[in-house]
Amino acid sequence: MAKARAVLKRLKAVKNIRKITRTMELIATARFKKAMDRATQASAYTNKIAELASDLASSATDFVHPLLEGRTEQKNGILLILTSNRGLCGGFNAGAMKLAMQRIRDAKAAGQNLRIEVSGKRGINFLKFQKMDYGQSFTNFEDKPRFDEVDDIASRYIAQYTSRAIDFVDVVYVRFVSASRQIPTLDSLLPLAKPQVKAGATDAAVDYEFLPNPREILEEILPAAFKARLFKCFLDSAVSEQIFRMVAMKGATENAGEMISSLSRQYNRARQAQITSELSEIIGGAEAIK
Repeated sequence: MAKARAVLKRLKAVKNIRKITRTMELIATARFKKAMDRATQASAYTNKIAELASDLASSATDFVHPLLEGRTEQKNGILLILTSNRGLCGGFNAGAMKLAMQRIRDAKAAGQNLRIEVSGKRGINFLKFQKMDYGQSFTNFEDKPRFDEVDDIASRYIAQYTSRAIDFVDVVYVRFVSASRQIPTLDSLLPLAKPQVKAGATDAAVDYEFLPNPREILEEILPAAFKARLFKCFLDSAVSEQIFRMVAMKGATENAGEMISSLSRQYNRARQAQITSELSEIIGGAEAIK
């Protein structure tokens, strides 16, 4: 009887866990759809502003901007790592931190002074566990990053880069490619890549009328393009986190279902053995009375 009770107690616990993981899976699915819509819209905006910068570059080929100036010697830089505030999302944080640690080792080997900034409690706890120093940390980004919050970070990076306090800005995050593919990625956001003039642009380019002139417009567009790219990194990280959590909770729910089936069989066998033993005792007692 003791064995049957223990199995029954464990069976009830697993059923409760399955309810929790199933609920978390549904929540992650709902958040994923909303986050994916925002990431898709941001991707269209980022691509369009890059296309516009390329068209403007064809009209101002001698244009020079501080954000386009690469440093001959990259000594000081910032590495921004995007992780999650919560766990239960599979290998989401592990993939990003593995890539970040590789970049940190490469920077040490190259003699670069790399200042680490991290977003997400999981990344902060990892760096603390590794006893690594880091600069600013952010825990305010959830599944809906706001542009005004990212704008403050991007403006600070732009100011430091134009004042030559830093020579580059790298970002490690999990890039959203599709619902079935998310890739830990290291992107170099600063310096900006110079907009490329398309081959045969005289035939295929859109006929723009620039007011006041392409140079002044580019001076406004390039900082906006950098901020849009950084914001897109945060959005990609948010949607990838929800996908990882959705997949992890689905797997946990399925595993709990398999465990429930196995425990149910164990309980039925233990109960059947108990009933058989009780019947044997009853029959044995009846035979002894005769």
